Amino acid sequence: MHVVDLDAARTGDPAALAVIEAICAAVPDVRVQAGGGVRDAESAGALLGAGVARVVLGTAAIETPQLVGDLATMHPGAVAVGLDAREDGELAVRGWVEGGGVQVTEAARRFADVGVCALVVTSIGRDGMLTGPDIEMLGRVLAATDLPVIASGGVGTIDDIAQLRDLAADGRRLAGAIVGRALYEGRVDLAVAVELAGQVR
Repeated sequence: MHVVDLDAARTGDPAALAVIEAICAAVPDVRVQAGGGVRDAESAGALLGAGVARVVLGTAAIETPQLVGDLATMHPGAVAVGLDAREDGELAVRGWVEGGGVQVTEAARRFADVGVCALVVTSIGRDGMLTGPDIEMLGRVLAATDLPVIASGGVGTIDDIAQLRDLAADGRRLAGAIVGRALYEGRVDLAVAVELAGQVR
């Protein structure tokens, strides 16, 4: 389960920590990954202490990349990097309100050997729009790194899940996909999506 503290992403203040802890307690058999405002070891540790299985660093990964390696060493297998890309491929930071000054594929390469367990790649312009994932960008990221890549942004139908499932670059496929609004609005049946995603062709 993917959870984002949107307020913390903008301000750095982990306002929803208690909510995230309650979510983890409510679904003890589900691995929860959480991000938003993780900009130091303390905030990462607080989320992990709340029951999160994996923390996602976005802004901090771009502005203080050394922190990613440090946290990955401290918490093996529990640190992912969130790459939030605009239409032109430039990353955005601080709740998407500022440019990060780096292209998504370049950032993907930066974290290849620092112990990161996954990259969560979001197409900002498509997030919540239900217009389909940015297959071209995701393909470029897959080709640029050997890390597991999780796609986010744009999923609006079950056909989008199939398209993500079938995406490949250099023999590699996506490790997963995040679905939000399409679930809330009943456009995608989660059980069907999970079954379909496992039918690799």
